[in-house]
Amino acid sequence: MLPSSNLLPASLTTLFSPALLSEIKAVARPHQFRQGDVLIEPGQPMAYIPIVLSGSIKILRPDGDSEVLLYYLRATDACALSVSSLLTNEQRSIRAIADEPTQVLMIPARQAQEWLGQFADWRQFIFQTYQKRFDDLLDTFDSVAFSQLDERLVAYLNRKAALVGGRHLYLTHDEIARDLNTSREGISRLLKQLERRGQVLLARNKISLLTPV
Repeated sequence: MLPSSNLLPASLTTLFSPALLSEIKAVARPHQFRQGDVLIEPGQPMAYIPIVLSGSIKILRPDGDSEVLLYYLRATDACALSVSSLLTNEQRSIRAIADEPTQVLMIPARQAQEWLGQFADWRQFIFQTYQKRFDDLLDTFDSVAFSQLDERLVAYLNRKAALVGGRHLYLTHDEIARDLNTSREGISRLLKQLERRGQVLLARNKISLLTPV
């Protein structure tokens, strides 16, 4: 239960009716995750639906010995694959990792299911969640299927900059390679090319975007 003094952020209060907000305050559990913390492991039963309050979460799918980045969750987002797992009672092969310090509101599975029949605004939220994540997955598919690695890297850096709201990205080449399901050597080579063009500045575990990439 949320402490009575802990008000929900305005971003959520504008989404839901007072009746639903009252239910959320009664049963939801806020959790704080550090960067790199794992929220969901592949095959894990879904006891809660996570809604991001602040920060961001990346959703990955195992692919052999590596993983493919599917999409990011930001403030007021929920994971459609988590919702799908809950509603169908089937496990999903996804991993959810905090991409930065992140606060999440955990909605118990039983209440999340009951609210579908009780609150039209909750149903709308779930349907919109599916639509947004479907659009994200289409973008990911287009990127993997039709874009060259340099284009995927540029899109990745721009998306990360938009997530953090700034030009300084604290990333390793290994992390980028894992997210893009490619080799570290290829990422390092392309980043060096961007640096020679004056578009980025590389430092240890840090990439600064000097111009729109």
